Amino acid sequence: MGKRTIIPFGPQHPVLPEPIHLDLVIEDEKVVEAIPSIGYIHRGLEKLVEKKEYTEMVYVIERICGICSFGHGWGYCHAVEGLMNIEVPERANFLRTIWHELSRIHSHLLWLGLLADGFGFESLFMHCWRLREQVLDLFEKTTGGRVIFSVCKVGGVRKDVDKETLDEMVKVLRGMEKELKELTDTFLDDYSVKNRLVGIGYLSEQDAIELCAVGPMARASGVKTDIRLTGNGVYDKLGFEPVVEAGGDCYARTVVRIRELWQSIDLIAKAVELIPEGEIAAPVKGNVPKGEFITRIEQPRGEAFYYAKGADSKFLERIRVRTPTNMNIPAMVKCLQGCDLADVPMIILTIDPCISCTER
Repeated sequence: MGKRTIIPFGPQHPVLPEPIHLDLVIEDEKVVEAIPSIGYIHRGLEKLVEKKEYTEMVYVIERICGICSFGHGWGYCHAVEGLMNIEVPERANFLRTIWHELSRIHSHLLWLGLLADGFGFESLFMHCWRLREQVLDLFEKTTGGRVIFSVCKVGGVRKDVDKETLDEMVKVLRGMEKELKELTDTFLDDYSVKNRLVGIGYLSEQDAIELCAVGPMARASGVKTDIRLTGNGVYDKLGFEPVVEAGGDCYARTVVRIRELWQSIDLIAKAVELIPEGEIAAPVKGNVPKGEFITRIEQPRGEAFYYAKGADSKFLERIRVRTPTNMNIPAMVKCLQGCDLADVPMIILTIDPCISCTER
């Protein structure tokens, strides 16, 4: 048996966009154990329910994360709507679904770029982020923002989008497909890419279930789990089926996100085709009644859980958010056991960690 050494990884490291610390127990260049430490960027956002009215709190919740801000706003609004028994107009639900899938495209392209950067494929990184800019331009045109959108509100959405603009959105996304195929083919077929991903960071289906993995992390291990099958939005009208792979390694997690890029474009096109005319918001009056409500949203990284507690006041008594990365850390630790030290950055990247979400 070789000598065991503890190597600190993070909180600052070139592959980490946000700070997380791991104590890696190493034996002969193999990781025997990984001990995570989080809490470096806790901001106490949930505590602000004591000072912000429920109509104002949506702006705070959106700022949990700059990548999936729309989904956080939607999850919060749906929780409050459930407490207040508000029925959201159908057109608003369609618009929410369109923006949410656009957020998924944005998030996955950002992640693919970071992955390419992680194994030194700089040109691939730049091409991924160049395509991502087109998605941010669509957000700016339809919501007015590129990072924080502030279009979700309790009862519906703040802005409508006319048919011409929606059709243009689909045209832009379809126009990206040729370049997107060239990029994704590189991730799927290039020898140097596969050499860093195939067979690395294996997570079995049984382990994914037992460790409660969510999102692409779980679906890449063969677990058919996706809140879009049962949750908010109009996915039941769009013929949605989750993307599932059985490989369980870093490559399978990459394949799932790539296939979801194509799926999101198709879902947006279908939603634009079916979106009805009508109101975009229901009237909202009065205080939030006493009671509790939970809801879940399928964020790009997986299931996000929202809990709201009313107190017959304009202030909520409690808001609680559980994010996908929080659920995927145990699975990440499992994947790291037995891997080569050189593969640690790739494994961490393929869970797509969002630490600001996790710590809030």
